[in-house]
Formats: sequence, C-alpha cells, structure tokens
Amino acid sequence: MGTHPQLEQTAAMNRSPAESVQHYLASLQNELCSALEGEEAEHRFLRDAWERDGQAGDLAGRGCTAVLEGGAVFERAGVALSDVSGTRLPPAATARNPHLAGKRFRAMGVSVVVHPRNPCVPTSHMNVRFFSAGDIWWFGGGFDLTPCIVFEEDVALWHRAAASACEPFQEKLYAQLRANCDEYFFLRHRNEARGVGGIFYDDLNADTPDFGMPWEQCFAFMQSVAGQYLQAFMAIVHRRRDMPYEERQRRYQLYRRGRYVEFNLVFDRGTLFGLQSGGRVDAILMSMPPAVQWSYHSPDAELDARLLPYLTTLRERDWIGGQPDSHHSRT
Repeated sequence: MGTHPQLEQTAAMNRSPAESVQHYLASLQNELCSALEGEEAEHRFLRDAWERDGQAGDLAGRGCTAVLEGGAVFERAGVALSDVSGTRLPPAATARNPHLAGKRFRAMGVSVVVHPRNPCVPTSHMNVRFFSAGDIWWFGGGFDLTPCIVFEEDVALWHRAAASACEPFQEKLYAQLRANCDEYFFLRHRNEARGVGGIFYDDLNADTPDFGMPWEQCFAFMQSVAGQYLQAFMAIVHRRRDMPYEERQRRYQLYRRGRYVEFNLVFDRGTLFGLQSGGRVDAILMSMPPAVQWSYHSPDAELDARLLPYLTTLRERDWIGGQPDSHHSRT
C-alpha cells in the first residue's frame, strides 16, 4: 500500500533541512539503481546496508552501498548512500575550510560510478552531497564522463545536460562549474584530463562568491544535477551498448582505466575524505574498475591519437555553443 499523498506532504513539511536532503538522497539511490538494473537482463544490485555507532571516536552513521558486478552492459556499477557524523572534519575538508577545524560535522551524499563493459560506452561518475559543521552548511557535487573512445555527439549531449542543470539557477553557472570540473579532474603528472568533463562544485551555500544561493535553491540544484546526469548517461548507454568492438578496443579500455585509478587514489577529495575519516574502505573504493591492465607503453598508438587530443585541449572546446569539431572519432 502506498503512502497517502497528503500524509507524505505533511511529513515533508515537518522534516528539518538535513532530513529533507537525506530523504531525497535515499529516493535518488533507488531511482539510479532501478534505471541501471533496467539495462540488464539478469544481474541486479547487491545492497549492503550498514550502520556505525561511533564508539571510540569513530564515525557514526548509516547508509547503503549498492553494487552491480559482472553484468552484460555494466561490468561494475556502484551507487553508495551515506549519512555520517563525526567530532572533527578530516584534512581533506579542512584544507579548504580551516576555520572549521575541530568542529563536529555531518556529511551525507550519493555517489555513483559506472564502468560499462563495451569500450564504446564511457565510464560515468556523479556525486551529490551535503555537509554541515556547526551553523555552517554547504552543498557539493557534479558529474563527469570518461570515454576511451570519443563520440563527439555524446560529449555534446553530456554538456548540454550540464548546462540544462545550471540554467534555471544562475546565468553563468555552467561556465564556472565546467571550468571547475576541467581543473579538478586533471592528472597533473600526465598533463591530461581524466575525461571530457562536465560540471563540478564544492562549498556552495548562500555566501559563495558570485554564485551564492539560499538553501532551498541549493537543494533544488542538487536535484537538477542528479536528474540531468541520469537522463544524459542513459541516453548515451542506449546509443552505444550494442555497438560491435574488437579486442584491441577492449585492451585499450583496460589500459585507460588505469588513469581512472590514478586519479581516484592520488587526487580525489572524496576518496581521501572517506579514508581519512575512517570510512568503510570497500565502499569508498567501489569506484575502482573491476579489471585494469597496466603496461609500460600504450597498447595502441592509433587509439591514443584519437583520444588524447580531447584530453589535452579540453578547456579550449565549446560543446554547447556550436557544432562539434569535424574530426569525429570512430572505432
């Protein structure tokens, strides 16, 4: 039996801001898992619910890590929901907010990483999160796309979705958050982007310079980001999931996944936050691809020549202002 609409409306009105976010994130995890499962004939998400009591100064909280592995379409898909609190923020958070050092905090969010089997389908990542420390709150999140074989119409679709997520809120928001994404998801030691970008934001609240918004708008923006991610990524999956590919493309996919691992273990603030705060290691590392092939040299110079120009000139490309460039990459 479903919940009566009037009772649900009354419950929503009585929720605190943090409870409203937590309620939304739980429903978002279910929506993401349902959409991804819909692409698989047999495989389903394994849901691992957890709870921690915070004894001995450890994190307290609860959540659910949902993982689908070995699917025909998705080699691994992880959708993690967490809601934790602690006595002091870890260094990954206080490095940007030193005035919050030592304060009790609460952090909640949903993070999704999808590693498709077909190398024509890109890896995707999306995260939306809410933090509070004392009387200070902020939102963060975004989404980005990591192909090993680039189809420019897919990248254009992706960035149009990113612009659509931002457009109702601030006129220049997409341009700034795209620039944030290009800067953040960058492997400095290789001088190349992790993928073809998207949007990324952190520390978003009413006092954010240039783009500050009240709590209600920040919360609405969180929902806009998640909705546009799901719509855009599933459209790309439907385009590419049944495309034929050769063993050389598969080998190259496994090689390029190594770059994903490098970024997540060296630079990703979410990974560092989880490990520094004593989070659940298996859940934190669910973003790792299920199979990676390391080699001293690239296994395919031709596929390198198709991909690397996008990763080294990403910031120069306008994906929504006009037609994609003419040098369309093919398998």
